[in-house]
Amino acid sequence: METTGCVVVGGGPAGMMLGLLLARAGVKVTVLEKHGDFLRDFRGDTVHASTIRLIDELGLGDEFRELPQSRLGSVAFPAPGGGMITLGDFSGLKPPYNYIAMMPQWDFLNFLARTAAEEPSFTLLMEHKATSLMYDGGRVTGVRYRTTAGSEGAIRADLVVATDGRHSLLRQAAGLKSKEFPVPFDTWWFRLPRYASEQGEVAGIVPAFGDGDAVIALFRDDYYQMGYFAPKGAGQRIRSEGVERFRERIAALRPDLADRVDAVRSLEDLHWLDVRLDRLRRWYVDGLLCIGDAAHAMSPAGGVGINLAIQDAVAAAARLAPALLHGNVTVQDLAAVQRRRMPPTVIIQTVQRGMHRAVFVPLFSGRRSGAPPFMQFVGRHFPAMRRVLPRLIAIGPRPEHAPAFARREARRPTV
Repeated sequence: METTGCVVVGGGPAGMMLGLLLARAGVKVTVLEKHGDFLRDFRGDTVHASTIRLIDELGLGDEFRELPQSRLGSVAFPAPGGGMITLGDFSGLKPPYNYIAMMPQWDFLNFLARTAAEEPSFTLLMEHKATSLMYDGGRVTGVRYRTTAGSEGAIRADLVVATDGRHSLLRQAAGLKSKEFPVPFDTWWFRLPRYASEQGEVAGIVPAFGDGDAVIALFRDDYYQMGYFAPKGAGQRIRSEGVERFRERIAALRPDLADRVDAVRSLEDLHWLDVRLDRLRRWYVDGLLCIGDAAHAMSPAGGVGINLAIQDAVAAAARLAPALLHGNVTVQDLAAVQRRRMPPTVIIQTVQRGMHRAVFVPLFSGRRSGAPPFMQFVGRHFPAMRRVLPRLIAIGPRPEHAPAFARREARRPTV
């Protein structure tokens, strides 16, 4: 049977960052990722300012900035009668952390994987899906897995960390219970072409509100990543109406993109996201810790899920690396991680719930169409909010710094 100090289940942002940090501490760590690569569309693609600062502290800033990316400078929405109202301007934050980087998540994960692979105590096992937990006397002692080729195996570890997302198999296997909050919408992601004449820096995210629905566009080099928001339970209606009606809805919301909605060839081109908002009451049992979406599923409102998950990973590494090096991780250590990361989770989820009630519930219930009046009022008359909102989104409550054992001198990108 294979053995390791820590086995991390899930090769997303939290899992890969935790693996890198623990390996830099000298902990023997193995990350299991069920897919063969990181190339999957419509995952969160924002790298927030506090995460960019963390990357600089790890000595990786120059290499990170060489990756394909664009900079998000503001959040704005169309004003009635024309023009734009800026709700948040990231340029007001302290440089050089005054923007959010937009990049395909696979590039970011490959970057973390390459860096972690330089550490002799790090192992990444692709196409390895965790299937169950192993126990000894009531304590979690490892995981069983199955490979894509069909072989089965097990890894014994001093600690198992679940970073396997909002539908975490491990948190279910451990019997951990969550507190769930109502969410009024689901999201359908898809692509539309971006023409050469439209190239340039990303100035901001501009949502468009309709009569009972909304859409948002994220800029990529040669396409727009579109998110269509509709009420919970609207999936059957969307499917029954067919692709032509869906194109009409997008064209009505974004007339400037109506000339390319035919790029949605069928409803199979849509990627449905079942939006959830929950958090575990307890993030751990003896020998197992959940972080990131496995501990707290976040709404896409504000796009903060990745950042919060990475901050969890940093806090977990800082607390647990010394204990892992001595092979004596206690329940008290795991509880300390939850105590540190629960307050920022609660704050962000409370803000998201407020956004749901103020923006989406009236929109989807038919009580309002178009942009919320309060957003218009705040955007026009409270310029101080343009500083508060960007800090909440880009930095977040209780941002974490790289532990001393993980810091390195800045190095030049390799050619």
